[in-house]
Amino acid sequence: MKAGKFILPIIILIGATLFFSIFIVKEVNQAIVLQFGDPKRIILKPGLNFKIPFIQNVVFLDKRVLNLDTPPEEVIASDQKRLIVDAFARFQIIDPLKFYISVGNERVARSRLATIINSRIRNVLGQQKLQTLLSEDRSKQMALIQQGVNNEAENFGIKIVDVRIKRADLPQANSDAIFRRMQTEREREAKEFRAKGAEMAVTITSTADKEVTVILAEAEKKSEIMKGEGDGQKNKIFADAFGQDAEFFGFYRAMQAYQKALIGGETSMILSPDSEFFKFFGNKQK
Repeated sequence: MKAGKFILPIIILIGATLFFSIFIVKEVNQAIVLQFGDPKRIILKPGLNFKIPFIQNVVFLDKRVLNLDTPPEEVIASDQKRLIVDAFARFQIIDPLKFYISVGNERVARSRLATIINSRIRNVLGQQKLQTLLSEDRSKQMALIQQGVNNEAENFGIKIVDVRIKRADLPQANSDAIFRRMQTEREREAKEFRAKGAEMAVTITSTADKEVTVILAEAEKKSEIMKGEGDGQKNKIFADAFGQDAEFFGFYRAMQAYQKALIGGETSMILSPDSEFFKFFGNKQK
């Protein structure tokens, strides 16, 4: 009976000892075994491992490629143009012991890396003009940034896999100023186009009016010429007719005069009966 009282506690103690002695390192992790805070072992391969319970503890570190989004940073280019740069990086812990000793955990590492990346971005991009930062040469600048960040990250046991700029925008005040300048420029161009259009309209209208005047004058000239030619032919015809029969031509002209003078009934004429105008009525008087 007394022996049975001690077996159960011993089994529980052995089970607890085994439970706190065993730990598993996953494929995505690497581990550091610490004894009272001092690193004792580095475990890089996944699997089942043992430690001294209650004396040693394990710190797990990710060995995958991790992403880091840095806060937007204002950069002043060499031509004094301001730019808001939003970058991101990909990094990997390649030396767990150096990482643990220098920064301790991933949260601190991210903070330190963000500071280093932003500092390097200001240093490299601040030596370039804004036009360069927006051209194809930006890839060269990113390579310089990555190299500089890598040199400092090695002190933390970290390798920088990549550094990229997600977005590079002008500050809001600059964007508003550029928008206003572009708006003013477009309005100026619109005014120039309208002025040129009005000038062309005046030119076309004046040219058309001139052509109309010339055409009308030419038509009137031709009309007068044709009228003169018609009058000439008419007179010639009359002259020929007068030459062939002068008496009949006189009679014909008298009839035309009678028609114009006597038809209508509203005109009064006082003439002598023996007037030349009535010479063709002489026989009736006799």
